[in-house]
Amino acid sequence: MTTSTPAATVRTRVRIPLRFSDGYQVTAEAITFNGLTDGAEHIALILGNPDTAATPLVRLHSECLTGDVFGSARCDCGPQLREATERIATTGGVLLYLRQEGRGIGLYNKLDAYALQDQGLDTYEANLALGLPEDARDYTAAAQMLTALGITELNLLTNNPDKAQQLADLGVTVARTVPTGVHTTPSNLRYLHAKVQHTHHTIALAPVPCLAG
Repeated sequence: MTTSTPAATVRTRVRIPLRFSDGYQVTAEAITFNGLTDGAEHIALILGNPDTAATPLVRLHSECLTGDVFGSARCDCGPQLREATERIATTGGVLLYLRQEGRGIGLYNKLDAYALQDQGLDTYEANLALGLPEDARDYTAAAQMLTALGITELNLLTNNPDKAQQLADLGVTVARTVPTGVHTTPSNLRYLHAKVQHTHHTIALAPVPCLAG
């Protein structure tokens, strides 16, 4: 069922040269908005030339301070952000950087959930043990941002089927989903397996090895 969303408008446009730790550089047009329903300071990064793409490539990237900024190996967020930036710049499209830390539960709660994961719970069980949703993210603001940019049809760079479903329900046509690469570390394998098994993320992982004891 398609849900209509109130209109948002572009507030500011500014060009920003980006440089990643591996030396990759690209210039993005950063865009802010008025009228987003959740009141958060989400931004859009225009990369490459979306006007030349038959269908722009778009990623909805939820903020992850630990992974995006500090390079935490407990998740794959930082490598996904780096990968998405280059892939979108190559084809032309938009990266929406959404202020949804910890799948929408916030930084402190995410770190509390990490502590519970260290005691044996998976990422979803830990959220529930804190009395929080498994995933609190709502993509209404993302649909508003895309509409304000004139994007009503896109290819979505994601492994998460919920993102595509929410956008479709909000009236944005997802022509196809494009999976990201697989970014594993010894510290994030259990986390990634939980996403595959529990919420059907399209991540090609090797089976979890059996542990003795």
